[in-house]
Amino acid sequence: MTLPDRTTAGKVVGVVMAAGLSRRLGRPKQLVVLAGQALIWHSARAMLDAEPSGGVLVVTPPGELGQQIRAALQGLDVMFAENPRPELGISESFRAAIAALPAGTGAANFALGDMPLVSGAMQRAVLDAYTATDAPLVLARFGSQNTGLGNTDWVRAPPHLFRADLFPEFSQRGDHGPRHVIAAHAGQTVWVDLPASALRDLDTVEDILAMQREFAGWGRE
Repeated sequence: MTLPDRTTAGKVVGVVMAAGLSRRLGRPKQLVVLAGQALIWHSARAMLDAEPSGGVLVVTPPGELGQQIRAALQGLDVMFAENPRPELGISESFRAAIAALPAGTGAANFALGDMPLVSGAMQRAVLDAYTATDAPLVLARFGSQNTGLGNTDWVRAPPHLFRADLFPEFSQRGDHGPRHVIAAHAGQTVWVDLPASALRDLDTVEDILAMQREFAGWGRE
């Protein structure tokens, strides 16, 4: 774990979850190259562009893969936390992130490292909703009339922001997030609507090829 000295009392830390083992893909998706940079670079860059007041924390796996991810992010102003048991599922990454947050952190905005189409502006929308409301939960939902999902067929997916007083409730195990926390505080949730096109991640070779074509078409750097 590497944490620079920061004053973060009451501030929001952006957390990028990048400790997955990419079982479906068969190779580390964090290091897949899009427009000359690793996928995790694009996800971390988007969170940095949102300018969370407490900085950005990237959760990595242990060992060589963790070192490769850190190397791919060289030059970016991010903190690191290590999930020592990524094989136990993403729940362990949540715990590793919370344990690594600087004392006094007011909230954390959790994003997945394999959703490179979630832009800095989208992350910023989640942060702004929290600033405006101080809600214990700010959740993103993806959908659009133009994608076939329809007006009400939303898909809930990160980024998800949790206020710090909810962290003690993160008791989940296995390969899922704190769904019980979301259910318990559903009545206090503030929603941020994001386009369905940003929901795509990379689980197959076909996903990678399509994303590489899209990034090349945009001329992303």
